[in-house]
Amino acid sequence: MPATIPAPETWIRSIGDLRLPPETDRHLQELMERNNDGLLQPAQKQELAALAAWSEEISLLRAEALQLLGRRPA
Repeated sequence: MPATIPAPETWIRSIGDLRLPPETDRHLQELMERNNDGLLQPAQKQELAALAAWSEEISLLRAEALQLLGRRPA
């Protein structure tokens, strides 16, 4: 079984364009700032961890897609 599966280039392009929704990204930035200031409650720390993990997964997927397309992140 091959290590990769073929996918239409449009799918790969759409993955390369993935980003957190702007409102979610702003919220993540706010949580990170508040965390740096030591102002997060335990539930907010969990939310921060989840959003950071989601953001990292999206970044890794984007990087792989952009590499396949021969593009650099913008």
